[in-house]
Amino acid sequence: MSKLETLRTTLTGYSQVVVAFSGGVDSAFLLKVAAEVLGDRCHAVTAVSQTMARSEIADAIALAQELGLGARHRVVESHELLVPGFADNPTHRCALCKTELMDIAAPVAAALGGAAIALGTNLDDLGDVRPGIAAAQVRGAKMPLVEAQLSKPEVRALSRELGLRTWDKPQLACLSSRFPYGTQITEDRLRRVDEFEDGLRALGFRQLRVRFHDTIARLEIETSELPQIVAPGVREAIVALGKRLGFSYVALDLAGFRSGSLNEVLPAETLIQLRGRPS
Repeated sequence: MSKLETLRTTLTGYSQVVVAFSGGVDSAFLLKVAAEVLGDRCHAVTAVSQTMARSEIADAIALAQELGLGARHRVVESHELLVPGFADNPTHRCALCKTELMDIAAPVAAALGGAAIALGTNLDDLGDVRPGIAAAQVRGAKMPLVEAQLSKPEVRALSRELGLRTWDKPQLACLSSRFPYGTQITEDRLRRVDEFEDGLRALGFRQLRVRFHDTIARLEIETSELPQIVAPGVREAIVALGKRLGFSYVALDLAGFRSGSLNEVLPAETLIQLRGRPS
């Protein structure tokens, strides 16, 4: 049995499902397959807040329509910055975020008679520092892609086969991940990071992060895209954008883009703790 067939079999076992849908590669693939398998027994919920890039909110809504969800897609306002401790940006911030997501999805699932809540977590995610995964599991979240042993490259390949436009979408993460642990997260700071990243995409960059270091914006850009920075006018436009958004300095990280780079400075014992921390 192929991994895609295994995924379909897993989803068939749900009477109804609510997919936590961000519009990213993994959740889009999961929603596509779930909708094909379960039809109108497949639902989706997107939690939106200041920590989600504005462009991604619009794209998630559009994508759900493309997948035929219609009224079965709920867009619910999330208030992560009001969750006690979240704005202080502790090392287990992702657990607080996933708990909020489950709290939002739970009433939707309950109204459907106890539908399963499914996340687009893939097999590769389990090797990263993501305390939110454990927090979601404690609250009963299902992870069908993990059950089917699907890795990120496999999800991308299958998404392409299924005709999903998200198959080569750049890696995404909530805007809170742009702040070093212990750095206060505010609505204004989130807006500045979001606008900076939008501006970089408008200049033609695809895979990137703008890391917030007080007066410094540290840019992580895919190494293959680094030569674009020295194209006529591009460097000057980036610096001007950073200055307009209130940064005194705009720095380029020569190591390039890498997911979870802010975990690199954490002590080994903290990393071990976070990989298994439920909340």
